[in-house]
Amino acid sequence: MIALTAACVGWGLTIPSGKVALGWLDPLTLGAARFALAAPVLALAGRRGLRAALDREVIAWGVVFYAAVVGLQNAGVARTSVSHAALIVGAVPAFVALAMLARGEARSGPAQWAGFLLALAGAGLVAGPGGAATLGGDLLVLCSAALSALYLAAQPPLLRVRDPVAVTAVQMAAGALATIPVALALEGAPQAAASACDLGAFAALVGVGSVAPFALYAWGQARVGAEVAGAFVNLETVVGAAVGAVAFHDPLGPAQAAGALAILGGLLLGAQAPGEGPAAEAGEREPAAA
Repeated sequence: MIALTAACVGWGLTIPSGKVALGWLDPLTLGAARFALAAPVLALAGRRGLRAALDREVIAWGVVFYAAVVGLQNAGVARTSVSHAALIVGAVPAFVALAMLARGEARSGPAQWAGFLLALAGAGLVAGPGGAATLGGDLLVLCSAALSALYLAAQPPLLRVRDPVAVTAVQMAAGALATIPVALALEGAPQAAASACDLGAFAALVGVGSVAPFALYAWGQARVGAEVAGAFVNLETVVGAAVGAVAFHDPLGPAQAAGALAILGGLLLGAQAPGEGPAAEAGEREPAAA
């Protein structure tokens, strides 16, 4: 749980830092550069598990998430407000539960579904009106959220028998390699950074928002069910909206404070799904060591 919490707090910084970095790099180029730099660091840390992680299914889901999901999210963030993007990310846990339901593997009970709805309502309060939002940008982020849920639902079986850090490294590298030719074709070669602020935002996106959070989340996800892991994504909404309010002057008042409390309450409910949790998962199969 601590690993999932830390990961999602780190991810909460990616939307605002990505918003700044998108002033320099185009959406696809930003994703490719971000993961091309982060993947070797994780590969070094998880080098003992790389051979097992070089699997077709692992690579395929890496392309789905680190190329398609992140590319769509970057394109959406470039066209909408930080707060609206954070709101839509708050829908991911409900999408994960629906994906598990469609796969016939849902374990969510009434309490967890209540948590999903409470957190989603809270996300709406946190984001609220305002900011430079557009419908097109919101729809792109929504598509990225839906694909992200499919990825989160598919990950646990891949992680239980492999080193999560090595899996993350392989998937990041696959996503970067898949994105680079598309980015060059559609966006052209990147230009030099216009300011130190652009470079700082990109460095934060790679270090604080990529290397540690993705590895921590994969490690935590290997030890809980997909629906419980998905519930923690709500923390990203709270952090992203808070930074958006401070740095981008998006609205923040009593309604947003109430929304943040609702999100945290929904997270607590979502983490109490029947039959879920580290003990239940450990009884099925011991995860690989990170």
